[in-house]
Amino acid sequence: MSQLPWHEELTAALADRKAAGRYRQPRLRLGDQGVTITVDGKAMLSFCSNDYLGLAAHPDIKQAFKQAIDREGVGSGAAHLLTGHSYYHQALEEALAEFTGQPRVLLFSTGYMANLGTIDGLLKRGDAVIQDKLNHASLLDGGRLTEADQLRYPHADMALLHKRLHNAATAKHRLIVSDGVFSMDGDIAPLPEIMTQARQHRAAVLIDDAHGFGVIGKGGRGTVSHFALAPDQAPIQVGTLGKAFGTGGAFVASNETVIETLIQQARSYVYTTAQPPAVAAATLASLKLVEQEDWRRDKLNTLIKQFRQGAQQLGLNLMPSETPIQPVLIGDDKTALAVGQHLEQAGILVGVIRPPTVPKKTARLRITFSASHSEQDVNKLLSALEQAIAH
Repeated sequence: MSQLPWHEELTAALADRKAAGRYRQPRLRLGDQGVTITVDGKAMLSFCSNDYLGLAAHPDIKQAFKQAIDREGVGSGAAHLLTGHSYYHQALEEALAEFTGQPRVLLFSTGYMANLGTIDGLLKRGDAVIQDKLNHASLLDGGRLTEADQLRYPHADMALLHKRLHNAATAKHRLIVSDGVFSMDGDIAPLPEIMTQARQHRAAVLIDDAHGFGVIGKGGRGTVSHFALAPDQAPIQVGTLGKAFGTGGAFVASNETVIETLIQQARSYVYTTAQPPAVAAATLASLKLVEQEDWRRDKLNTLIKQFRQGAQQLGLNLMPSETPIQPVLIGDDKTALAVGQHLEQAGILVGVIRPPTVPKKTARLRITFSASHSEQDVNKLLSALEQAIAH
């Protein structure tokens, strides 16, 4: 097999990463996504998926998927702008527009592609994009892809956002970009303050609500609803469907002009095959459950409170989050890895997050909750954490 001319350099870099405790490897899961899963041949109690509402294996969603395959087949076979846009894609876009209260929605194959395509599709040379430093990689990469000037402000620091907007005063157009719920910290962006700044500086706002839709707000309508912002005062909203919705793909919700512009200019929409129609059909079924079954969010909130109370009693270093993402700050990379391994030996799986995903010296356990967890599951987790930290 051929090797790259810089093979030795790559090998050394991989060894350095492994020595630093930052080596990452995929895990093999067998069976449905859920709270009790089989990973690498071992049964585990999982606290590391984004299936917040426990919908990934819901029978109604499975049935909708199977019925759509009988009607539409498996693959879409083409891009949306050719012959890949099915009845189910169109129905889902219309349903999500109603859900968000926005005039139009555009489907993308993944959340990463939605963020890349939206930022690059709306900005050009002479414009400016101003981002929270803790934004998801897809947002930061979207900024890197566009030819617009790049500015960042410290996490949720509205005074320095104001300063960055002043720095970008000569830009033709300005776009403020932020996560809605931050994926590694679990906190919620100060959206009302961001919108106020945007109005003052004649800037637009894009919110990636991948971890907010389905979880917070009325009927799971996300960060905009959480802060009770009127739909006509809402930012451009990006949502993913592979987390709380339990299916796959992503969408952008905005006005007619923004969506039509993305159809013309978002390269990650124009030049890729549409997601399988059956995935869109499954999401239509999922959307009904997200809206109607408030008990899932109620149960999530109960479990989150139970965990936070127990973790505080144990003296764990929690981060200020009211969402299903509950990080426990460890600090040292190798220590975080050791704690995660101790939990795994006890049959519990959590995310062990290290740089560069998070800033240096902020390695953490990323613990996520699902409506499918029980109070007994949370107690088991707390007991295992107590032993792992002591160990």
